[in-house]
Amino acid sequence: MHATISASGSATTNPAPRLRWRVVDIVVASVIGVAVGVIFWAWGVAWAPISAPIEALLPGLQAAPAAVWLIAGVLGGLIIRKPGAALYTEVVAAVVSALIGSQWGGLLTIEAGLVQGLGAELVFALFLYRYWRFPVALLAGAAAGLGMAINDLILWYAGAAPAFATIYTLSAVVGGALIAGGLSWLAMRGLARAGALGRFAAGRELQAV
Repeated sequence: MHATISASGSATTNPAPRLRWRVVDIVVASVIGVAVGVIFWAWGVAWAPISAPIEALLPGLQAAPAAVWLIAGVLGGLIIRKPGAALYTEVVAAVVSALIGSQWGGLLTIEAGLVQGLGAELVFALFLYRYWRFPVALLAGAAAGLGMAINDLILWYAGAAPAFATIYTLSAVVGGALIAGGLSWLAMRGLARAGALGRFAAGRELQAV
């Protein structure tokens, strides 16, 4: 980040360098997307035995553990901290999951990644890519969960009863906040403490504390 002199003679900060993607950002975001994409695929393989008893307990509640599919976007956004990072990492993860083999179809898996990544991205954008505290991570996860719920209710549960739609949406939002938001925050902090994020603000921020 560098400063320029305004017409009044005062120094103003140019945010462009802070928001500009570097090669290392692209590489690390891609690695995150690929790694989490494999997790997405594995979660899909295990999904039926995990979701069936939860759905039997309370239809719609299965949206909470589905929030595992939201982690890539929030984690990528928290680490890279550049415009488009959340959307990019979530889409890469969705593409990897689709290429390995998704029971929901390749194009629909990628479409879901776009919607879910956009939910997290909008929250980071709302805070102008400047604030990365725990509450922001929770909000990003919740927004991704809301995107997932809306997308699923339109594509997979069209015409669902209002009670089901309400439970599904609330479960997705809460699950998104706790699983995608909370776990991504912890993962980011763990990587920073391990020294893996030394070239990123997330790593330098923790070292300065």
